[in-house]
Amino acid sequence: MNQDIRYATLKTLTSDRETGGLTVNGKMTITEVAQIMGVTPKTILRWEKAGKVSRAKRDWRGWRVYTVDDVKKIRKFYETLY
Repeated sequence: MNQDIRYATLKTLTSDRETGGLTVNGKMTITEVAQIMGVTPKTILRWEKAGKVSRAKRDWRGWRVYTVDDVKKIRKFYETLY
């Protein structure tokens, strides 16, 4: 996925936040975030463990959930790398 498509996807997520769009209650799983960023979920986990991005909140099942603001912060970090 190229940079323009990922940016457009993030813009869509932001605008679809209230309607449900690709998110559930404004939250995304680590897999969805990884797809948007163009990295693997394991990469995001490594960034969290290294303290490069903030740790995700957990839902009632213990799964990581990310808000659109979380994704924007991860994107900001990602853009510093590439």
